[in-house]
Amino acid sequence: MQRRSVLKNLAMTFGGLVSLPAWASGWTPDAPGYVSTLAFDDELLLSEIVGTIIPETTTPGAKSLKVHQFAMRMIADCYGEPAQTLLKQGLPLADSTAQQAYAKPFSGCDAPQRLDVLAKMTTSTDTRGKAFVDMIKQLTIQGYMNSEYYLVNVEKFNMAPGFYHGCVPVSKLAVQGGR
Repeated sequence: MQRRSVLKNLAMTFGGLVSLPAWASGWTPDAPGYVSTLAFDDELLLSEIVGTIIPETTTPGAKSLKVHQFAMRMIADCYGEPAQTLLKQGLPLADSTAQQAYAKPFSGCDAPQRLDVLAKMTTSTDTRGKAFVDMIKQLTIQGYMNSEYYLVNVEKFNMAPGFYHGCVPVSKLAVQGGR
């Protein structure tokens, strides 16, 4: 009886090891799939808001690093129903605030006008506006600082810190324990 279970476990292990290279080579940055809980227009508006918070200068901005997709994924997967509702209510609120202030949608405004719209949302009597802007700012900063560009080029992230130098002469003091 034990021989059969050992052979069965051995066959399953061997099958897993054979399929492992094919499974592992299929992973790409796009492998987890793209899931959007927003309409296309709302997603574009969110990308414009994120791009306003961290604009593109000599370095890539939040919009070009697709931080809005990070924010959508975090809100959909990690935040609760109130945050998801706040996102869906905050996007039209940003557009309506821009319409009231400048008679054009948020995406039609220039950079100073967009910043003014976000400032008006944070100071308005409607608490949803302030909560929305605060949540998106926090997620934008978090997503930008966790992006590959920021970690590699700004933070100089090193995947495995420390190095092994095998050809270093050992001094007599180090061998004797420092005496």
